[in-house]
Amino acid sequence: MGIESSCDETSAAVISDNKILSNVIANQEVHKKYGGVVPELASRAHQKNIIPVVNLALSKANIEKNHLDAIAYTRGPGLLGSLLVGSSFAKSLAMSLNIPLIEVNHMQAHLLCHFIDDNCEIKSDFPFIGVNISGGHTQIVLCKNYFEMKLIGETLDDSIGEAFDKCGKIIGLEYPAGPLIDKKSKNGDNTKYNFTIPNVNGLNFSFSGLKTNFRRTVENGINKIEGFIEKEQDNLCASLQSTISEILLKKVLLAVKETGIKNIVFGGGVSANSEIRSSFEKIKNLNVFFPKRDYTTDNAAMIAMVGYLKYNEKKFSNLDEISKARYQI
Repeated sequence: MGIESSCDETSAAVISDNKILSNVIANQEVHKKYGGVVPELASRAHQKNIIPVVNLALSKANIEKNHLDAIAYTRGPGLLGSLLVGSSFAKSLAMSLNIPLIEVNHMQAHLLCHFIDDNCEIKSDFPFIGVNISGGHTQIVLCKNYFEMKLIGETLDDSIGEAFDKCGKIIGLEYPAGPLIDKKSKNGDNTKYNFTIPNVNGLNFSFSGLKTNFRRTVENGINKIEGFIEKEQDNLCASLQSTISEILLKKVLLAVKETGIKNIVFGGGVSANSEIRSSFEKIKNLNVFFPKRDYTTDNAAMIAMVGYLKYNEKKFSNLDEISKARYQI
């Protein structure tokens, strides 16, 4: 069984070999009115949700808890209070059943979800360049095998998902704004506004300048045109999304040039974005793999997948291992 509680989704999944038998996710709607995840509210919701979510995962898998061979859980990175709920429950369950406990790096799991049976295209095509893009992270990772991964690029400030959400808030979109921007972009002109492409050395990213440029563009428009946001929202969304996609594409192509690796594997919630998928799928000399949308957001299926891989290698964990809000891949 895999247990995921790194942010605001409580999830439990059951895996047999690399086939998912169940994957239950409880979302937390309470954060919408605050425009972002409130850590204390998230941890309280996890405490409320975790037992019913685990029970439902067992029921959907048509097994009893004593049929489990091991418990995998998210050790980090994430919100510490949320992580502690999942880790405490996982440790207690593993100890009560006298079965192995397996800690999992959340970001590693986003990339290895591709090896789930119904999501598996890449098989064992190592090495590959992993691209984690989510609300909390933007990473380029050199992946030599299941467990040998090296971070070679990351954001220096805001994550890619945070840039979507903060810019969306400026033009009145609800949290999370990323999916709404993607939807509105389909009706907009992505060449209407030219936003900042940051000049950052190497494979690192920066999105704070883009966010500032976006805000100033909107403020200038409001000062000049009555009802500016209502009239230009679709164009703003399309231009923003196109710019973010261009920033990501340039960095990944640079990683390909520097490493010579042409297998590109995406993970994280922003990998569901249609513009990003389209822009990468147009590059003919790359082998690009996006996860099923069920596995883009935080979910326990990916935790269970890594747990299965570690179980085969007998990479078990101790009860005294602590959760880590910052946990390097």
